[in-house]
Amino acid sequence: MVVMRDVWVNWFEGEENGYNVCDFVEWRPSDRVEVLDQAILVKVTDLLMEYLENDLAELPEALLQEVYQKSYLRKNMSRIQLDYCFIASDGRRVLAVDTAGFQTPIRKSRLTPRQQQLVYEHLENGEWKVFELEHPQLQKDYHILSPSPEEMIGLTRKERQLKLLLHMVLDELHRSGTDAEVRYWYTEWKPEAYEQIQCLQRHEAWDHFIGEVQLGWTSRHVELCEAMIKGQPFFEKLWEQEHLESVK
Repeated sequence: MVVMRDVWVNWFEGEENGYNVCDFVEWRPSDRVEVLDQAILVKVTDLLMEYLENDLAELPEALLQEVYQKSYLRKNMSRIQLDYCFIASDGRRVLAVDTAGFQTPIRKSRLTPRQQQLVYEHLENGEWKVFELEHPQLQKDYHILSPSPEEMIGLTRKERQLKLLLHMVLDELHRSGTDAEVRYWYTEWKPEAYEQIQCLQRHEAWDHFIGEVQLGWTSRHVELCEAMIKGQPFFEKLWEQEHLESVK
């Protein structure tokens, strides 16, 4: 059993997609970084690593038993024992996980570059018990509120957050917007196709609209998002918060 010491963690809670668990270079001064006084290191299969990063389902019982109460959080001058906290790696990816007392990966964090390098060095030495997913799941179903990783490739933390916000607004439009509103916003996105859009049925306009907007991230996406959130206090607050956080 390998125990790592003084591990900095920046927990992202309730994230079902690994792209929302930010790498060290994207940590912000406003993030609440904690220190694990000690954390057990485990090696997992590629499939289980994918599961840890991109799901919030129950963890394998063998893994839970292995890590039970073997990690500690340092807080002020005290050490707080954590029920199910560990660092997992498949030899390529590294992820710190804490279940917050449950049996699902509620909190996730990347590591600092130095700690990540230490993980690789530990894995090169000795024989390792490799934990696997006991009951392989079906392929994950991504949707408008949970975009696929391919849609987030190359984006910064701010861009990912704004894209998720835009997807939330689009979902609201899809669920409660009128036919005219769907065509209106599609026209705002693609004004040169005004005449053709007016002839589309609602589902046709929506399919074309969402299919085009989900591709990439440009200044046009930012403008569309800003326009669509106007007059919606909840979304406006998220917009303002993201802009404030990104400039700190």
